[in-house]
Amino acid sequence: MSLLRKEEQEADGIEVTWEDQQHINTFSKYNARLGDLQDELKTRQQDKEYYDDLEMELELADEDDQVLYKQGDAFFHLKSKAALKTLKTDRKAIERDIQSLKRRVEECETGMKDLKVQLKAKFGNQINLDLNPEED
Repeated sequence: MSLLRKEEQEADGIEVTWEDQQHINTFSKYNARLGDLQDELKTRQQDKEYYDDLEMELELADEDDQVLYKQGDAFFHLKSKAALKTLKTDRKAIERDIQSLKRRVEECETGMKDLKVQLKAKFGNQINLDLNPEED
């Protein structure tokens, strides 16, 4: 008589091959990368919101007013009109970054889903493939 549950007894008969381990490792890498990408995406989306708010403020300012505009670690005095033009260019760059990050997130999610199907087919409930906590 065995003290193990039926599922645990069945798991003893499943051999984890080198290829299976590679799939598990790849899934883990995707999961870690997904978390990093989601964090970066969240940061870039917040940056875009700040740029949107700043754009509204600059549109209300007088065109000849001088404003401090930050690029990198330095601040520059620019006329409101020039700052607005620079801001729009910077915002477009952030929007491109956001789209790129979204594509990379989708690639990770697709890869994880494919691997999850393969691994669940072989190991059933014996393998824990919890996604990144933000994903749930």
